Amino acid sequence: MVSQPGSASGRLTFSSPLKERGFQVRFSEVFTFVDATQLIAKATLWEERDKARQQKIEKLNNDVRPKVATDKQARIGCKGNKKYWYGYKEHGSVDMQSGLINKVATTPANRPDAQGLRHVCPTQGAIYGDKGYCTAPARQAAAQGGCHLAAVQRDNMKTKNRDQDRWYTHLRAPYERVFAQRPKRVRYRGVAKNQFAAFFHALTFNLKRLLVLEPLLMSA
Repeated sequence: MVSQPGSASGRLTFSSPLKERGFQVRFSEVFTFVDATQLIAKATLWEERDKARQQKIEKLNNDVRPKVATDKQARIGCKGNKKYWYGYKEHGSVDMQSGLINKVATTPANRPDAQGLRHVCPTQGAIYGDKGYCTAPARQAAAQGGCHLAAVQRDNMKTKNRDQDRWYTHLRAPYERVFAQRPKRVRYRGVAKNQFAAFFHALTFNLKRLLVLEPLLMSA
């Protein structure tokens, strides 16, 4: 498995060595699962609060936090208008035929899922995403990659098809565990270090997955 430098987020891709072992069909990117998960950074909030008070800063939001934070690249993220965290966000894509993680990218926590799609977008096929990917930036990223975006739509959208969205959710369900098992707390500061940590976590996951796929390939 190899890594390839990508955008400013430091995207890493798993690719050609799999083909040498006969996985070119299973790692085909015909159907791709995409998702994002929160990464909670180490924070010295009391120290940051004291620094903010010294500078007469009333609120520690994403605009002023870099002025007082130890980790200058971490940000406050939100999911569903209720779940907040401070740190980063890991974006990933999984090949739905093999169950292997294809691409991972780490961004500050306030980067929307739809904007993060461009870092992990496949090169072909259909992309299955949740409600975070039903916006224009995700559609643009999919179109630029020559992909079809199959994202669950929000309840207030006029084009919402509930039967179709239930089917999309059913297709996505088996792959949710890939990121559900991912440790949520990070040990490092900065996007670059946490990107490499995410890469090696994905690499470990793929090696374990290959132990399952190898006997299947040999018996085929």
